Amino acid sequence: MPPRVPSEADFAPLSSTLPVALHFPSPPESTTAFLVLFHGLGDHEPPFAGFAASIALPGVLAISVRGTTPLPPSLLPPGSPPHHFYWGDDLALDEATGEFDDDPGFERASKLVMDKLVRGVLIDACGWDTRDIILFGFGQGGSLALGLASRLRSASLVVDVTEQGSQRDDEANSHFKGVVSIGGPLPMSMVPTSSARAKSKTSVLLLQVGDEHEDAVRAEFEHVKAVRWKRPDMGMPRDKDEVLPLMTFFAERLRTEL
Repeated sequence: MPPRVPSEADFAPLSSTLPVALHFPSPPESTTAFLVLFHGLGDHEPPFAGFAASIALPGVLAISVRGTTPLPPSLLPPGSPPHHFYWGDDLALDEATGEFDDDPGFERASKLVMDKLVRGVLIDACGWDTRDIILFGFGQGGSLALGLASRLRSASLVVDVTEQGSQRDDEANSHFKGVVSIGGPLPMSMVPTSSARAKSKTSVLLLQVGDEHEDAVRAEFEHVKAVRWKRPDMGMPRDKDEVLPLMTFFAERLRTEL
C-alpha cells in the first residue's frame, strides 16, 4: 500500500514523552517528505517549528521535536520559564574547555526518536521509510541528527515476516534522505564499532563546523558538504548568503529519490 500522510492524531501519543510541533505543507495531501528538527541545548521546539514555516519547503511536513530532558533549575536564571531542554544523557562538563561535553551520550534521545517517532509513526503507522526523512539540528541537536544517521547503518528498523521482505526493508531504511548540522559535531558514541563498517549513504551538510569535526564526519559518511559563514560565531542562518547553502541542499535532496 502507498504511504499515507500523517495527521495530528498520529503524533498525539508522543505528547507525554516526545512532544512535537508540526508544520504541514499546503495542502497537507501534497506531503512527499519530512523534515525533523532538533533544537540546541537549552531551547525548545516552537522556534524551530517557526523556522520550518518560514522556509516553507514544498511538499515537506516539518516535525520540530522537544528535547528529552529539562535543564536543571540551578542552571537557569531565577524565574525562567520551563522552556529549556537538552538531548544528552548527561550534562558533563569538558574539564579542558569548561563547556558542556560535545558527546554526553544520546541513548535515551536516540531510542525515543527512532522507536516512537520514526518507526512508530512514520514507518509503521504511515508506511514511509527513512529515505523520506531529512534531519536538521542545531548545536547538540545537530550532533543528535548526525549520530542517528551514523547509527542507522547498523540498525534494522523494520522486521518483515519474509526474508525477501526484510531485505527490502533493511535497504529502504539504511539511510536518511539527508542531514543538516549547524555547529554540532558527530558524537563518536553513536558511531558503529565494527571495523568493517561501510560509510553511511546519508548526504550531509555541515554548517559552522570546524576542520577536526568535519574530518570525523567525512570518515563516516560518503557525501559531505561543509560551509562556513563569514561570521565566526554559531547561530541560525540570518541572511541570504547564510540561507543559500541550506536551501540548495534541501532542493537537491528533495529532487532525489534516494
